[in-house]
Amino acid sequence: MKPVSVANLVRPIFALVLSLAMLGAITTQVPAETRKGWSRGGVPSLAPLVARVTPAVVNIATSGRVRAGSYPLGRGSDNSARGAQRVTSIGSGVIVDARRGYVLTNRHVIRNADQILVRLKDRRVVRARLVGSDAGTDLAVLQIPAGGLTAIPLGDSDGLRVGDYVVAIGNPFGLGQTVTAGIVSALGRSGFSPRGYENYIQTDASINPGNSGGPLIDLRGRLVGVNTAIIGGRRGGGSLGIGFAIPSNIARRVMGQIVRFGNVRRGRLGIVIQDLTPALARKYRIPKGGGAVVRSVSRGTAAARADLRAGDVIVAVNGRSVRDSSDLRTRIGTLRVGDRVRLKLYRGGGVRTVAVVIGRLGTPVRVR
Repeated sequence: MKPVSVANLVRPIFALVLSLAMLGAITTQVPAETRKGWSRGGVPSLAPLVARVTPAVVNIATSGRVRAGSYPLGRGSDNSARGAQRVTSIGSGVIVDARRGYVLTNRHVIRNADQILVRLKDRRVVRARLVGSDAGTDLAVLQIPAGGLTAIPLGDSDGLRVGDYVVAIGNPFGLGQTVTAGIVSALGRSGFSPRGYENYIQTDASINPGNSGGPLIDLRGRLVGVNTAIIGGRRGGGSLGIGFAIPSNIARRVMGQIVRFGNVRRGRLGIVIQDLTPALARKYRIPKGGGAVVRSVSRGTAAARADLRAGDVIVAVNGRSVRDSSDLRTRIGTLRVGDRVRLKLYRGGGVRTVAVVIGRLGTPVRVR
């Protein structure tokens, strides 16, 4: 018999201790009443949580035609005489309103589709109606006619912290419903699309092609994000542990407009902004923290009517702290024309609150 080294004995013990510590950390994030039934035979498990939420997660299959050279939904199959290509796509979605049959997903999952089929957890397949979509946030709302649906409640994504545990559910590579778990790796990620409204949640819960549109949930079973993108490997585009989800608070506002109007009636302030750097914070006598500096205000806009001025430093919108200029742009860009918002700002070393009614016309919020 080969002698057993001390390292080989210690390694599995260390792994067990680490796993138990992680499970302990997970349980501290969830109220005691929610943890009831989490264990089976004394072993903690996420299985009861998964069993409760997965009926609200759907697989989405689409087909449609696009002109040659345009962005495809997926791999094409046949070409028409006009040069259009028949393409198909697979993705995921999440039921957020069981009574009315509303399903949230990504716009790129259903883009150019003339047929959208939704497969439920109980294997029913129904044809979905596109209620509307928004290119700026890459979100879409579908409606399905099925009864007996289960929905996932929307959570408060602004309450997420780096290190919180999350679960991603979707249809990676068309394999069928798959569950992965991880943590919130970072918040407020942006810079991927200069025309988009980005404030992504970054997670290491595995997200792969086909997961797009599926839910990111917290350990209370609430929807905190819609999975949308990954940084993939060179071969196969698989997960490298860097995935991104659209925060649920953005999804809530966008969905509300799509359901009511069929699209997003995006509002405008009429300002040019930039990040609050440490040097600018010293110049404007601002305490440490995030914010966006107003570089200029256009005449006749909502910002001008509210008496915003160049040099103002906006640090909060409706009581929610602003991280940087991109964060402010996204917050304003997901509001509706006519919405009234409160901006907390620093001016001349003092703090004040300004009420602004989001306008339809004028210069958009631009970032320098």
